Amino acid sequence: MPEALEVTVTAPVVSFRNPLYDGLQVGLPCPPPSTVGGMLAAAAGGWDRVPLHTRFAMTFHAAGSGQDLETYHPLGSPGTPTNVTIKDRDFLALVTLTVWLTEDTDLWARAIRRPVWPLRLGRSQDLVAAATRHIELTTSSGRQGHSLVPFEVPNAAGTAMRLTTVISDDRARFTWDDYRYAPAGAHTEIHTGLATRHGYAVAMLPPVHPHQLAPIV
Repeated sequence: MPEALEVTVTAPVVSFRNPLYDGLQVGLPCPPPSTVGGMLAAAAGGWDRVPLHTRFAMTFHAAGSGQDLETYHPLGSPGTPTNVTIKDRDFLALVTLTVWLTEDTDLWARAIRRPVWPLRLGRSQDLVAAATRHIELTTSSGRQGHSLVPFEVPNAAGTAMRLTTVISDDRARFTWDDYRYAPAGAHTEIHTGLATRHGYAVAMLPPVHPHQLAPIV
């Protein structure tokens, strides 16, 4: 049977700003693949230590949500004064992120056990705890649950979202893809080629390495 490394990540509070809303602090209901990829890169010690082909599947669940206030520092041209303001910020509480990696599992088990840099999810202050275990997968259909799945997966339920998959090292270029996610969970049966022994679908997402982006000519 196929094997995978299952990474379970927990945090008391996280926040994922939706970059499609310029000037507004609108929160996403789950982390984009690029955010999860960045967390893995931190564990490994940088993208230079991450295999180019790195892909993963993920589920995400938040026990609660809320809104607080955050100091917002708008960017301005050099020498141009900007006005610091206070804005509402959406946040998610008591979250659990599960990531499945089917390649380079020994590398990732070591990286998560002894990360080079602190593991964060979203903002720099949102530290997380992580644990790993090796599991066996089945080649069957499974329940979608709280999985983030590519939009083209047949019968997938949930809200359609446009999320960042890859962000360049200089943060100047992005790759966006379409996904579906059901914050409350979906009982829909989907066939992604892999599933856990407990019957949950494992939907592999596109590669997240920045070197997937074509160089600027």
